[in-house]
Amino acid sequence: MKKFSVWAVLMVMMLVVAACGGGNASEDGTQGAAETPPVEQPAAEEPAAEEPAAPTEVTITHQLGETVVPVNPAKVVVFDFGALDSLDKLGVTVTGVPQSGTIPPYLEKYAGSDYTNVGSLVEPDFEKIAELDPDLILISGRQSAHYEEFTKLAPTVFIGVDNANYMESFKNNVTILGQIFQKEAEVAAEVEAVEKAVADLNAASTAGGKNALVVLTNEGKISAYGPGSRFGIIHGAFGIPAVDEDIVVETHGQSVTYEYIVEKDPDYLFVIDRNAVVTSGEAAPAGSLSDNELIKNTKAYKNNKIVYLDPNYWYLSGGGLISVSEMVKQVTEATK
Repeated sequence: MKKFSVWAVLMVMMLVVAACGGGNASEDGTQGAAETPPVEQPAAEEPAAEEPAAPTEVTITHQLGETVVPVNPAKVVVFDFGALDSLDKLGVTVTGVPQSGTIPPYLEKYAGSDYTNVGSLVEPDFEKIAELDPDLILISGRQSAHYEEFTKLAPTVFIGVDNANYMESFKNNVTILGQIFQKEAEVAAEVEAVEKAVADLNAASTAGGKNALVVLTNEGKISAYGPGSRFGIIHGAFGIPAVDEDIVVETHGQSVTYEYIVEKDPDYLFVIDRNAVVTSGEAAPAGSLSDNELIKNTKAYKNNKIVYLDPNYWYLSGGGLISVSEMVKQVTEATK
């Protein structure tokens, strides 16, 4: 009986040991230590996205075509004084300008030897331009007939103002310059200021209800300009109604007489004296318009509203950040 009890105890102990050992068996039946749970590894960081390379070229769509232009071109030839005054305002260096003619006094530094003379506005010096080997040429209306010849020398962009859509055209042109020379923020700020001034002038003009006639005097002759013309911004964007809506839109204006001005009898008579900026022999000064006995019968004369606009901004340049701002200021002051 005692032997049976000892044997039973031994059997129970062996079963317990076997059961305990089975808990440490590996999947292949071998004995081993209990498996350690795997340590979760941190996820690998994604590589930082590379900054896109700055563009080296920009494609410009303009009135005469589509042109691929290098960004920040080093050598720039400018045939439009409006574009020149915008670049001057933005601090952009130019290489060549047409010095064989009249340069507006506010841009007189470009008549110096630091800038290459590339001819005149109507007669470009293509040999000199070729010697410069420019990266960009900017032109406007007077040079448009030579567009194809310019393109053989360098990327060429037409940057002239569309008189029928003056402010929209002006904004588009300076925006193009901002893109080319990476001055977008500066251009946007300048345009915003000009548009604010134009909106204020337009509101005042609309409330005032007075009309106007714009004339150009040249060697004793008088030409009238109406809506959609070279000086039509006064009637369009500035909001001053034209005393005559039927003035023929021509580059040199519609030839008129003193009698015509008296007949139309404008509230404002805006005068641009070409002779003040272009030498033309024994030209009569624009001041003689106010001295004419017929003109003295007009409302404009009687109310001291014959306004002589600065031809440097209105005739020689126009369409630039500086000139358009000054044009708005002059008309705003004159109509107060």
